[in-house]
Amino acid sequence: MGKHSARAPQAEREATGEVPVVPAAAARGAVRTDPWEPVGRSAVRGPAIGWGVIGRQGGRPPAAPASPPAPARDGGGRRAARGGASGGAHRAGGGAVRTVTGVAAAVVTAVLAVVVAGQVEDGTESRAQARTQDADRGRGGDTMGAASRSDSRPTPHGGAAVPATYDQKMALKYPLDRAAKGSGEFSVVPGHDKAPGKGEVLRFRVDVEKGLPLDGALFATAVHRTLNDDRSWGHGGTRTFERVSSGPADFVVTLASPGTTARWCAKSDLDTTVDNVSCDSAATDRVMINAYRWAQGAETYGDRMLEYRQMLINHEVGHRLGHNHESCAKSGALAPVMMQQTKFLTTDGNTCRPNPWPYPGR
Repeated sequence: MGKHSARAPQAEREATGEVPVVPAAAARGAVRTDPWEPVGRSAVRGPAIGWGVIGRQGGRPPAAPASPPAPARDGGGRRAARGGASGGAHRAGGGAVRTVTGVAAAVVTAVLAVVVAGQVEDGTESRAQARTQDADRGRGGDTMGAASRSDSRPTPHGGAAVPATYDQKMALKYPLDRAAKGSGEFSVVPGHDKAPGKGEVLRFRVDVEKGLPLDGALFATAVHRTLNDDRSWGHGGTRTFERVSSGPADFVVTLASPGTTARWCAKSDLDTTVDNVSCDSAATDRVMINAYRWAQGAETYGDRMLEYRQMLINHEVGHRLGHNHESCAKSGALAPVMMQQTKFLTTDGNTCRPNPWPYPGR
């Protein structure tokens, strides 16, 4: 009676599903080999066992048991009752408890396995990406980080465009209408350029017509450099040229629109309108340089703008110094600087090559 009554409550509780059947090995505290088999009420801690397995196996859940667990026995080692309503309830209720608990633990553990595995993969991928980017930077690869470092590097002249040189500016053509007319008023280009050579010193001033879309300072520099080149009119130390912006001057080199140039040349009975050319207005103190020719050049020189501008200065100042027009004496020879090279390079059947210098050094 006592022994039977002691087992009866346990059997009834097992039959109603209140207490799951505990295997004998688990009851004695033995180490479980199947982390997914619940042990009494500790089955709620099944996922904790699963975490340990996941950590050791790289995020993969363990395989399902090969065979169902052995039938539970009562406290005396005898199998639980099979017959009767209570026996049926025990198998249905107890099996349900174990099944539900095991499934819940498996689901929770599977979810955690996915999360942990994702974290592991994310960390691995991030480290791999970092190594790849570092390698690309080392090889000069085009990465966002490399671009940022490149953008932060200082650039020449603080990132501003490098200024064009004198030769580069002088080689360019500039837009200007061939029939352009200006204000007729002039501005003196400020500054002073000393005479660099020996011999007679000739002083000149540079005026630019107001409103011209051309660089007056570049024009003034070109006149001074050209006249003081040893191939120019100071060849051999016979004379040197000094640019002034105030005080007396021997002549004034003037950059003016075609219309204004024509008016000033007409004062010396010279017509520049036919070929839109320049002149030395000998009746005045002005050597007139036609701004259209200065900006656009001539067909005889094509794109050789630097040389054309040097010729233009030397030719008109040559008139001021007393030199008259010359012609081509021999085909293939350099044209005399006093030849009207803006208009042509051929005279009397001879065609010369363009030449901007009185003393070119042949």
